[in-house]
Amino acid sequence: MDILFERIRVVSPAERRNQEAYLWIRDGVITYCQIEPPQHVPERTHRINARGWIAAPGFVDMHVHLREPGHTHKETIATGTSAAANGGFTDIVCMPNTEPPIDSPAVIEYIRQRASGLVQVHICAAISVGRKGELLAPLHQLIEAGAIMFSDDGSCVQSAELMRRAFDYVAPYDALLSQHCEEHSMTKGFDINEGLVATKLGLRGYPSVAEDIIVARDILLAEYCGNRRYHVSHLSTRGAVRLVRLAKSWGLRVSAEVTPHHFTLTEDAVGAFNTNAKMNPPLRSRADVEAIIEALAEGTIDAIATDHAPHTQEEKKQFFSVAPNGIIGLETAVGLTFTKLYHEHKFSLERIVELMSVGPRQVLGLPQPRIVEGEPAVITIVAIDEEWTVEPERFYTNARNTPFGGWQLKGKPRYVFNRGMMWESQL
Repeated sequence: MDILFERIRVVSPAERRNQEAYLWIRDGVITYCQIEPPQHVPERTHRINARGWIAAPGFVDMHVHLREPGHTHKETIATGTSAAANGGFTDIVCMPNTEPPIDSPAVIEYIRQRASGLVQVHICAAISVGRKGELLAPLHQLIEAGAIMFSDDGSCVQSAELMRRAFDYVAPYDALLSQHCEEHSMTKGFDINEGLVATKLGLRGYPSVAEDIIVARDILLAEYCGNRRYHVSHLSTRGAVRLVRLAKSWGLRVSAEVTPHHFTLTEDAVGAFNTNAKMNPPLRSRADVEAIIEALAEGTIDAIATDHAPHTQEEKKQFFSVAPNGIIGLETAVGLTFTKLYHEHKFSLERIVELMSVGPRQVLGLPQPRIVEGEPAVITIVAIDEEWTVEPERFYTNARNTPFGGWQLKGKPRYVFNRGMMWESQL
């Protein structure tokens, strides 16, 4: 590994840096990063004209379903982390709805042993035993085993008392609780967002207020329990946006993430019963999408996360009401974010990098990589103007359940560097 990126734009908000530079990486370390070209570059050094590319602190996806253990026919730790690297990520957080769930130190150790490659895998453990919402998981033991956040993702903690006790139990560690916000009594058997599209197609609706109710409840609990750290997973409604904005104005330590599909698509993408547009939370209305984009721009939302949820083609080919929720996202997230937010909505490069690197690291309490000489290279490199076609058959994930096949995107991951290793994207 000996590469000199010539005239690449280094974008590192934490260092207030946004300038064209010569970036030289050797053996996983940043050897040179200056405006002027280096002297005495050996012939063996691979030189790349990187004008129109950016180098950013490694991107983080804080919401990934690796499926292992238990559902390796959908994804494995190896294929999921390869997809993450191919999509431009140096770090991911794996969610606990595996089989068995991540509710014991033994499962955390199993994942750690199998995740030793370029992509750093961080652990989100379950809040309740078996993710059933009845008994608290051994939260202290899970923290000591390495869990950096907690969620029953895929299910919502329905009991306010159990959620309150979880806030109290993790208080000595100041640990992060995250929630899949869904009042299940209002969403049983849902297919898509409640509204005109659901009515026209004869599908069962998920009212947006079912998300908002849990967001409001948990914000109040987080405040009552001593201003605890609380994170809203895959936020999808304008009501939830308003609530998170309000909580932050109160000085509460509340954060939120959104997925690329929730700021790119609306419920209309379901079309003629397209199961690749079926997910939880469902695609929402145009008004919800507009509220999310506004919240991304102003800072109400802290991070972009994929909710990468692989399923087999056979599962997704079932009738709409039977097909499972979820789509893959690791290898389309960067392209969708740059296409929609940078090129279409004119977000600054600094804001994009905040949402994909700085923000998720702040929420998770992870160290911020520095793009300075002598530091280990924890870097994502993106060709921000390069156009490419989404070809799912080229993906490294096991799954192909995406509604974005054939889309033309602008902004393509090219390289990632992490843990002394390098990955050149094959998208």
